[in-house]
Amino acid sequence: MSRAATQSGSFLYVASKPGGGRAVGVRRARSERALAEALRRERQVLQRTWKLPGSAGAGGLFNLADQEAMNAQLSQLLSRGVPLVDALEVASTVVSKKSTERVLRMRDLVSSGKSFAEACAQVGAFDEVSIAVYRAGERTGDLAGSAEQLGRNARRVREVAGKAVTMMIYPAVVLSIACFAVLVLLTVVVPMIGGAMQDAGVELPTFTKIVMGLGLFLRNNALILAGVVAVLLVLAVGARSAIVAALMAVVRRLPGVKRVVMHQELARFFSVMAAMTRSGIPLADALGVSSKAIGDPRLARDLGRLRSRLIEGGVFRALVDKVESLPNATRRLLIAADQGGELDSAFDALAQDHASEVDTRTARLMAVLEPLLIVVLFVVIGVVIVSVMLPMFSVTSNVM
Repeated sequence: MSRAATQSGSFLYVASKPGGGRAVGVRRARSERALAEALRRERQVLQRTWKLPGSAGAGGLFNLADQEAMNAQLSQLLSRGVPLVDALEVASTVVSKKSTERVLRMRDLVSSGKSFAEACAQVGAFDEVSIAVYRAGERTGDLAGSAEQLGRNARRVREVAGKAVTMMIYPAVVLSIACFAVLVLLTVVVPMIGGAMQDAGVELPTFTKIVMGLGLFLRNNALILAGVVAVLLVLAVGARSAIVAALMAVVRRLPGVKRVVMHQELARFFSVMAAMTRSGIPLADALGVSSKAIGDPRLARDLGRLRSRLIEGGVFRALVDKVESLPNATRRLLIAADQGGELDSAFDALAQDHASEVDTRTARLMAVLEPLLIVVLFVVIGVVIVSVMLPMFSVTSNVM
């Protein structure tokens, strides 16, 4: 087989379905033959393919749901003595369709003599944390335990991230509805009522004229404004990394929210530390990888200093006490765990504690956000309503 044929790439394909009709999609595969074989297992017949240039259509890292499902399946099968190649064959059936081919490619690499960690690195579906844990698990002969720990970590990260997303979705939905309502009032209701009053000879107050003028401007230039919004959205997508970084910098300074973000980052940090130390990875190496989950500049700097001093020969229990950006209770627990030789259990317990704290603080924050959003809605929509009511009050006073 030629070199080109053995390289993995992304293909745009057309296939016929068993019940009639055609399916179109994008998948990664070693070759057209491998793609045809994968589709055949799904009872589809490959008709045409187009190789996508470069990395177009690349799968990227497995999402958390696929990581959790695959690791849970591997842990169950490997702990019962099922060979790794067969376990990967089964694992390919529990992940999403877009990840199935990549798991099967990992199976082929393992069957050809590659280690599981090497196969993961070559496929490019896992971050360096997972690969390091898999490598340590193979070295210690406990790949099943490493998979179980990574599956638990993926589930925990999903839960924490889901709570954070929920906290952000609620105000976003409410504010979006408010913006739509205000837009309708500005462009339809206010000009209609204001125009009717002007035709009746009523002198409109200055405030009403300003709001009415804004509504007419938005309505008359709707296409131009829509184009500007579309361009801004495209630019926002292109610069999303910088925008997210800027938003996170602002969020970390907001009262209440910054504590939620800190506990969320600490939950992921300690979860990764538990997975890596339990797999036999040296503490300094685990810190170097896990600290990437921390976005707070001060804490990230302190953890980097802790790692450097560990490499120089420092004692963890003495160094961690100087990381003042960590809560005092957390430092006391880590010191006691290091003295008792149970750091991996302490990391796991701290991950759970911080995840629970995210639950508690998210609930409190939502309880504060709900009345605050009501006030915001009242102010925003109330301004538009007042602009309509003012001339009515003027007419009423003139009649009386």
